Amino acid sequence: MLVKTFGSAVYGVDAITITIEVNWFETGLNYLIVGLPDNAVKESLQRVESTIKAIGRSMPRTRVVVNMAPADIRKSGTAFDLPIAIGILAATGQFRNSDVIDTYVIMGELSLDGAIRSIKGALPIAIQARKEGFTGLIVPAANAREAGLVNKLSVFGVEHINDVIRFFESGGTSLQPTVIDTREAFVQSQRDFDLDFAEVKGQENIKRALEIAAAGGHNAILIGPPGAGKTMLARRLPTILPPLTLHEALETTKIHSVAGKLPENATLVARRPFRSPHHTISDVALVGGGGMPQPGEISLAHNGVLFLDELPEFKRTVLEVMRQPMEERRVTISRARVAVDFPASFMLLASMNPCPCGYYNHPERTCTCPPGAVQKYLNRISGPLLDRIDLHVEVTPVAFSELSSITVQEGSAAIRERVIAARERQAGRYQEMPGTYCNAQMSSRQLKQICVLPEAGHNLIRVAMERLNLSARAYDRILKVSRTIADLAATDNILVEHLAEAIQYRSLDRDGWAG
Repeated sequence: MLVKTFGSAVYGVDAITITIEVNWFETGLNYLIVGLPDNAVKESLQRVESTIKAIGRSMPRTRVVVNMAPADIRKSGTAFDLPIAIGILAATGQFRNSDVIDTYVIMGELSLDGAIRSIKGALPIAIQARKEGFTGLIVPAANAREAGLVNKLSVFGVEHINDVIRFFESGGTSLQPTVIDTREAFVQSQRDFDLDFAEVKGQENIKRALEIAAAGGHNAILIGPPGAGKTMLARRLPTILPPLTLHEALETTKIHSVAGKLPENATLVARRPFRSPHHTISDVALVGGGGMPQPGEISLAHNGVLFLDELPEFKRTVLEVMRQPMEERRVTISRARVAVDFPASFMLLASMNPCPCGYYNHPERTCTCPPGAVQKYLNRISGPLLDRIDLHVEVTPVAFSELSSITVQEGSAAIRERVIAARERQAGRYQEMPGTYCNAQMSSRQLKQICVLPEAGHNLIRVAMERLNLSARAYDRILKVSRTIADLAATDNILVEHLAEAIQYRSLDRDGWAG
């Protein structure tokens, strides 16, 4: 008897529906899975056999062929255990009302006793199931809230294979669909932060630079001695970023779902991601890859912040692979059989010491590095990568008088309101320009239209270009930053003072900075 069940395979951040055809023959021997399965899928028959025996049903002793179509797409992972098991039970007539199983997408990994373990990619699977008009989706209970974010689709969470069998035998009445109020769950956790800029003493110029970075989506690098507060300030950047929109939250949740980074019973990722990989990370772990491509740290930081602490300590090859994704805001992973696109629209925030000993340009301590060591240390970061960083900010140690001050500092909430207002101005400006949402994303054509300078501004930036020997990309970055400063000041035109402030954030371009 031939029976069809439906599962789903995740490629990139999207899912493809897989038809699982199970045919039981009354003669012959052996079980066979065809349709380009990997080893994890082939091994599923051992788990399925143990499960069927554990629940008191019988595994057929004659030939069973399982075909997974389309047969030219590689199937991987353990999530096909459940649809294969249900298909075998239905093909051998071991439960009633099995004729409706082809109206559901079924996914789950089986334990040997029939318990169902969680899977990756439940959200994109649910989105695809709704798109193709399936009646419902059956997933592990641990993934039900995640998949339940998709409306107009009945999602049923199950903990054991017997729950699935009873569901079909009862005509779909033994389980209640998972219902999630997406907007309520989203709003509740948006402003829940453990850190706040009110806890930071002094460093007003650094706070200002991070406010500009947040308002325009600009990349930034903090340069300063050990203990000056670079990491502390960086970890507070997400507290002043504008809240995720519902579309951004769904997009971010899909990526984390595919990567298996969502905790059990999670719903939407409500806060902007903050990823901080160690400097020993490989290039594949950073940008994504593998035999079956998985998202890397730059994709996990999509719509959020990628923080690279101690930037010169990262391998140069690792840093160089970021250059193209930083420009295109996506990364393409190509393999012999498949090419996968992952979104990678992130803010890069980096920190570094100014030299190997850490005390170059320190106001009180003397640098002990030999001649040329500062430039050699800075050269670990390529010029093209530094060009792509809009704000170069020098961080100096905080004086004792500021540390011991009892003056109340401005909190993240107040800064965030100014950032949101600036982003709203940008949203109005770019509403007719698809793909552009903030100043950092402006193309060269948009830059010429939007960043119009007064005559005094032209003269100022000409002098800066000549004296600092800036590249064309650095010129563009200065214009984008000055446009953001004007937005924070709620002015329609870029003024000379806005341009002057933007130029001062090119510290590493100054002649003689590294000695």
